[in-house]
Amino acid sequence: MWLNTTVSPFLLTGFPGMEKVHHWISIALLVVYISILLGNGTLLFLIRSDHNLHEPMYCFLAMLASTDLGVTLTTMPTVLGVLWLNQREIGHGFCFTQAYFIHTLSIVESGVLLAMAYDRFIAICNPLRYTSILTNTKVMKIGMGVLTRAGLSIMPIITRLHWFPYCQSHVLSHAFCLHQDIIKLACADITFNRLYPVVVVFSMVLLDFLIISFSYILILKTVMGIASGEERAKALNTCISHICCILVFYVTVVGLTFIHRFGKHAPHVVHITMSYVYFLFPPFMNPVIYSIKTKQIQSGIIRLFSQHHTRA
Repeated sequence: MWLNTTVSPFLLTGFPGMEKVHHWISIALLVVYISILLGNGTLLFLIRSDHNLHEPMYCFLAMLASTDLGVTLTTMPTVLGVLWLNQREIGHGFCFTQAYFIHTLSIVESGVLLAMAYDRFIAICNPLRYTSILTNTKVMKIGMGVLTRAGLSIMPIITRLHWFPYCQSHVLSHAFCLHQDIIKLACADITFNRLYPVVVVFSMVLLDFLIISFSYILILKTVMGIASGEERAKALNTCISHICCILVFYVTVVGLTFIHRFGKHAPHVVHITMSYVYFLFPPFMNPVIYSIKTKQIQSGIIRLFSQHHTRA
């Protein structure tokens, strides 16, 4: 194992060749960041303050909103620092910490979507035992399990980054630190750091998707056995928001994977833009989806604004 004695900081990158419009890009990204903070912050506030939303489904939604806030708050400082102030230098320790949280939260998001699928499976396939199965303690244990799984799975590759010597160019290709970017700069045997993430993706993210898909097959089978068409529609309607969030998350994952694997001749700005889509689109869309498709959230938002208007 190599001991890292390099002191030169890494250099973050905005949008190469578009430096003259960095300020305009930063304004657009700032609007998106503020929308994400307001949207997910409002969801968390509603779920915490409205006793009608103190149910397992909304507890898992709060976990999803917290994860989305975490991703945003992890990437936002360096992105805006690069685009606004041209503050490109970042220390190794801070960079590795940022990479750890970015990758951990991506695994957490996949795990939370899986937990939400389990919630819908129990609610539809075993409704009489829903409250006895998904108790507050069980929900907390699931949340801790999702967080622990993600944190421990990412730790080995991030820990090794501290020991690598970096004698290549110190320029990273994004305005935030990603593991796959950092290892390209290492002058050491990075075989483990190349192969291990593939194992993590296949054993966790892909497996989560397969289990979610299987759970919805069972849900659909149960729903099709309901005699009343109205009851069938009502049961399916409770899953629409979750299905939309799944599609938003996994479509961006597949899109980013395809760009990195098969878009080697595409302009570098395409790769960078797709990375921003991956990190910003799900956190932006999830509150929108649940606000539009979930009546309880709509009612909570209306009550929130009504109280504010009354006080004013």
